Amino acid sequence: MSVHGKVKLIRALGWGDITQSGKMPAIAPVPNSNLPFPVTFRSLNQRNYRIWAGGAIVSNVGTWMQRVAQDWLVLTQLTHHSAAAVGIIMSLQFGPQFLLLPVTGFAADHFNRRWLLFATQAASGVLALILGLLSIGGMVQLWHVYLLAFLLGCVSAFDTPARQTFVSDLVGETDLPNAVALNSTSFNAARMIGPAIAGLVIEWTGCGWAFILNGLSYLAVLVSLLMLDASGLHPIDRPDAVNSRLLEGFHYVARHPNLQLALWMMFFISTFGINFPIFISTMDVDAFHADAQTYGILSSIMAVGSVAGALMAAHRSTPSIRLLAMAAAGFAISMCLAAIMPGLFSFGMVLMAVGISTQTFMTSTNSLVQLTTESAMRGRVIAILFAIAMGSTPLGAPLMGWIADQFGPRIAMFAGGTSGLFALLSVFVYRKHLKQA
Repeated sequence: MSVHGKVKLIRALGWGDITQSGKMPAIAPVPNSNLPFPVTFRSLNQRNYRIWAGGAIVSNVGTWMQRVAQDWLVLTQLTHHSAAAVGIIMSLQFGPQFLLLPVTGFAADHFNRRWLLFATQAASGVLALILGLLSIGGMVQLWHVYLLAFLLGCVSAFDTPARQTFVSDLVGETDLPNAVALNSTSFNAARMIGPAIAGLVIEWTGCGWAFILNGLSYLAVLVSLLMLDASGLHPIDRPDAVNSRLLEGFHYVARHPNLQLALWMMFFISTFGINFPIFISTMDVDAFHADAQTYGILSSIMAVGSVAGALMAAHRSTPSIRLLAMAAAGFAISMCLAAIMPGLFSFGMVLMAVGISTQTFMTSTNSLVQLTTESAMRGRVIAILFAIAMGSTPLGAPLMGWIADQFGPRIAMFAGGTSGLFALLSVFVYRKHLKQA
């Protein structure tokens, strides 16, 4: 391994360096007191990122409205509290991340990401409007939701790697971890607002208008993409002839053990642990016998913790495997505690801890993978990461839904929490492998 490769590996591991303290010294940009935003929000000092973030927060609110409304429509109107049906919806929506993986990462590395995002965001808005019109017209059936979820999954498969790597086009390498964390903060801040609004809209007018509002919210992103200053975008390193192949992303990961570890940890937690639409909705309906408004409030409470976790990640300079291990342990503990909480209030409070640990893990993994991947390969490697993060849902969601139906939501949530222990175990196996190498 080259000296440069060893340095990158040491930084990725994060549990030791050549310093006497045994800790790697933090690497952070020096805050500029003349800039209007503090270090935690430093990416907002760049005009293009401010424009993008403004459009994204509006669209994110709509996205969370649709997620809650879709789960509620399937759970209470199109089925009789079938958690398995919700799991199938999640599988159809996130499965294409795996099916289209070689093509989507290739597109993010080779095409103009700005206009690729314009196309995917517009298509997502149209699909939301179709579902809304079907629901308002009283024509919606379960197969409609299945089909539209699959089509949205195909669009999202192209959107996700382009959107994640577009961050580096907006802010450059220096502020990349901060911008990734702020994106997560925006997404989870919307998670506080969107579900609560969705609960009210569902109670007042039904699920259809929540879908319509989501469709309209995509206009904010489309406008922000048009307003960006193209001259202010950071240049992209395009792949050379060797690295331009569709499957080169897999070859790249195979040569970097630290990336393999991060992907394995993501697989365990995202496949079996991050199935919150199933866990929270079934706990709401079956364990606490509550309604749509309560479901929205519980989702928003968890989002409070997610925002806190994202902001803490935004303040950190560099992520590490040690941090991922701590987050995985916190996820396991908080999920198992949530499973045994006797009432809505205590359940909601523990959900905040679930949100903190989940967002710390997700945001830090995203930043770690992007920082330790060459820019010309970043689209394909990020496509692999999010194919695992979202595309593994077809494996875990139906299983967690079946467990909830057969044994109750508390057992399902406890089972989801054990995924954090498997992720933690993979870290110890990896450390042992390094010592033997």
